[in-house]
Amino acid sequence: MATYIVLARMTQQGVQTAKEIPKRRAAAKEAAQALGLNLREAYLTMGKYDVVMILDAPNGEAMAKFVLKIGSWGNLTTQTLRAFSDSEADAIVGDL
Repeated sequence: MATYIVLARMTQQGVQTAKEIPKRRAAAKEAAQALGLNLREAYLTMGKYDVVMILDAPNGEAMAKFVLKIGSWGNLTTQTLRAFSDSEADAIVGDL
């Protein structure tokens, strides 16, 4: 499985309904599982992004479905990054 990092910003709706964050976190975990993803960790953060999630996904299509699903709820906008482990990075640069 590939690792992805999702950087998210709360929308105005997300801020106004911040008390629902625990419920939304549980719903995101459920949505991830239904798509075959593993939501390893989620953090409420300070700075440019309000939420950071680390997930394992079988492919980019499943990951895209996940971010579209959670984005459709109207509480977050997201930016998704593919993350490479040390061994994956070594294999990539080994061919240079």
